[in-house]
Amino acid sequence: MQGFRSAGGLQRFISIFSTLRNLFVAPLHNRSALATHIHRIRAMAHWKAVTGAVA
Repeated sequence: MQGFRSAGGLQRFISIFSTLRNLFVAPLHNRSALATHIHRIRAMAHWKAVTGAVA
């Protein structure tokens, strides 16, 4: 549990982290640099839209 005080805290972190990782990490079958760059730009735009971030 490395640094987590409870199993519940670890579970909450993992559930959120895995969802965000799936958003930002490009699929393995799509590995060109341009495709990865475009995927990350779209993911960041989606993240900003969902969170209401400015800039």
